[in-house]
Parts: sequence; C-alpha cells; structure tokens
Amino acid sequence: QVQLVESGGGLVQAGGSLRLSCAASGRIFSVNCMGWYRQVPGNQRELVASICSGGFTNYADSVKGRFTISRDDAKNTVYLQMNSLKPEDTAVYYCKIQADSFRTTAWGQGTQVTVAS
Repeated sequence: QVQLVESGGGLVQAGGSLRLSCAASGRIFSVNCMGWYRQVPGNQRELVASICSGGFTNYADSVKGRFTISRDDAKNTVYLQMNSLKPEDTAVYYCKIQADSFRTTAWGQGTQVTVAS
C-alpha cells in the first residue's frame, strides 16, 4: 500500500503564493512520476504539473511561468510552488504518484486552494 499526505493548501489573495507538499510512504521501490492535478466541482480532474524520472516536467498551459514542480527523491516528496495565483486557480488539488515501472498508482486525499479576488 502507498499513502500520500498532502499539505499547504489554504486561502490566499490574488497575486499571492502557496506551496503544496505531498509525501509518499509505504511499499515504494522506485518512483516513476509524481504530479499535481486539480478539480473544480462539476469539472473533470485536470493535470496541473508532473515530474518524472530524470527531471522531465510537464505543465498545463494555464500555469506555465507561474507554477513550479519539484521533487525530493530521498523523501519521496513532490512540491508545487504556486506564484501569481489567480481566482481561476481555485480548486481541490490532488497529488498522484506512479511507481515501480508504473505498476503502482496512488492519489492523495486532496487539499483545497482558494484564491480570493
């Protein structure tokens, strides 16, 4: 079993910053990719950013230049630095891990990010 614990969400004014963290624990031999997704009620969950082995990153167009994803392999932790936040960034943010040659996938419980205008 793999567990993900997210932290760092909250309420921030437009233009502000937040940093999300997601720590993975459990039976993990090798992490392939970790990423952040977000979901607004009534909408599908969408990719925000991901980072895979070798440091390869992928960002949604809407967050490029504002958000930065990074990971600490020693701690099996992924971070999302969110700057210049906009009200449209308001959502529940979920962490996802893929490990062990993509045989293992797990999701975090979600953390609310609210950006006030």
